[in-house]
Amino acid sequence: MTERITVTLTLNGERRMFDVAPGRRLIDLIREDAGLTGTKEGCGAGECGACTVLLDGAPVTSCLVLAASAAGHDVVTVEGLQHDGALHPFQEALVTHGGVQCGFCTPGLAVAGAAAVAHGPADAETRARLLAGNLCRCTGYVKVLEALADVAQGEEAHVSP
Repeated sequence: MTERITVTLTLNGERRMFDVAPGRRLIDLIREDAGLTGTKEGCGAGECGACTVLLDGAPVTSCLVLAASAAGHDVVTVEGLQHDGALHPFQEALVTHGGVQCGFCTPGLAVAGAAAVAHGPADAETRARLLAGNLCRCTGYVKVLEALADVAQGEEAHVSP
C-alpha cells in the first residue's frame, strides 16, 4: 500500500485538505485533485512558466514544487486572481492590449504579471525581468509588457482573494 499524506493549504482563499502521495507535485494537486485546470503544464521542468502560481504571494513554477511543501501556505492560481467577480487588472490589460494569442502561456503570464503589479511601479527593465520566467512564443512580449506597464504604473491590484 502506498503511503499517503494529508496536505492542508489555502487555495484561492479557501482552506482545503488533500490526501496525496509524498512525491505529488503542486501542479497535479491543483489540476487533478482540486479540479482547477487554468494552470497549464508546459515543460515539467520549471523552464516555461506556464504553471506559475503564487505561493505566499511569490510566483513559483508549480511543476517543481511538491504538494507537501505547500502545506500551511497560501496558493493562488489564475482562477484566484479575480476580485469580487472581476478579472485582475493585469488580466483585463492583457485582453485590452492584445497580449494573448494562443492562450497556453496566458495563465502563467497572468499570475506572474499580477505578482509584478503587486511589486509596485517599476521601470521597463524591471518589469521585463519580473516576467522573465514565462515563455511566450506567440506575442513577442511587446503587448504583454505594454499591458503590464499600464497596470503597474497606475492601478492598485489585489493578488490574493
